[in-house]
Amino acid sequence: MISFYIQSFGCRVNQAEAFAWTTELQENGLYYERDYFKSELVIVNSCTVTSRADRDVRKFVRRLLRLNPRARIIVTGCYVERALQEWQKWPRLWRVYSNHHKQRIIPDILPSLKAAEVQKGGNYRARALVKIQDGCNYACTFCIVPQVRGKSLSFKKEKILTQIRKLLSQGFREIVLTGIHICYYGLDLYPPSSLLELLKEVERLEGLGRIRLSSLDPRLLPSPLIEHLAHSEKICPHFHLSLQSGSDRILARMGRKIKVENYQEIIFYLRQKLPQASLGADIIAGFPGESEEDFVQTCHFLENSALTYFHVFSYSPRPGTPAASWPQISERRKKERTDYLRRLSAKKNFEFRCLFLGEELDGVIIKKSKEETHLLTSNYIKVLAQPCPQPEGEVVRVKITDVNFRQTRGKIIFPAISGSSY
Repeated sequence: MISFYIQSFGCRVNQAEAFAWTTELQENGLYYERDYFKSELVIVNSCTVTSRADRDVRKFVRRLLRLNPRARIIVTGCYVERALQEWQKWPRLWRVYSNHHKQRIIPDILPSLKAAEVQKGGNYRARALVKIQDGCNYACTFCIVPQVRGKSLSFKKEKILTQIRKLLSQGFREIVLTGIHICYYGLDLYPPSSLLELLKEVERLEGLGRIRLSSLDPRLLPSPLIEHLAHSEKICPHFHLSLQSGSDRILARMGRKIKVENYQEIIFYLRQKLPQASLGADIIAGFPGESEEDFVQTCHFLENSALTYFHVFSYSPRPGTPAASWPQISERRKKERTDYLRRLSAKKNFEFRCLFLGEELDGVIIKKSKEETHLLTSNYIKVLAQPCPQPEGEVVRVKITDVNFRQTRGKIIFPAISGSSY
């Protein structure tokens, strides 16, 4: 039996693609192996959003070649799309696919793989990831994604619903809807549709536990959609809203076409309607031209906002984007600002998690070991608890027993809630 492993870097879109490949390979008799150095086939889905992402991909492939020299290695993804000729020169890679050809990977390789009887092995993820959209029609001055992913492309609603029905029949309780720009979903279809219309259809599916949404763009969040997010009983109270800066001047330089005030209104409304919700943001530190005053404005906004965490990135010039040619801020200054914002994020997240000390929450089991169980609550709190017999992907009730700066611990309450809507 042939074993395979998939290493996915970067965004949830890459993870969703890897999830789909895993399912298809398993259905064709390959065995999912959790250790890349033991696998006969390894697919690397790369990211190129920052120079660090590039470096991480190269480092992994070099280590893979050293530790597992007999593996058939496929490299694909955004880094390959940006630097195809570079990757084609790498020695000992089995195949290289650009983003525009990655849909050919599985059909291309299956004929050369001698599959056995279907033996599933482990799951790639305890939660099911479904890609509903790809690409982006915006042109932020720092972003390489439109160049490596192309224009927005929405998948037909019927195809998405069929895929989710299949996943629900396989026992998945949480469905993560993902895309490069899911708020743009449906606008390119004929007849046009929308994310709101898709959500209403998905929520009607029998057996659905919860829907979790990947990053939402506040520039394209109409009031009816915000209202639905705030009142739905099926959508996880966890919303990650792309921001990038708390300075209007820097947002304008980034080409974001949104004011901080508009962003504040959205998160204030969500916090009012959903006091338990986790609210996150992406922040870029050290963007070209970011003054001390701009940085202070960002810090002030973040500290006084209802956000419960933020993902902070040091600005990384991407070849071919406008901002890459502008005068750059020193690496030392970028690091200082990044470190400060990450400490602020940790502080806010600790304060948020403390609110649930002694509370009982529903959580999906995302990882298990002999020593402990890893859970993710619907409002995005990662909890460590005692070992339990329930499988990964199952929903249990957990009582939060301890919160510190580094982690949250809880006690699983038995039995697992039967028929919980999660």
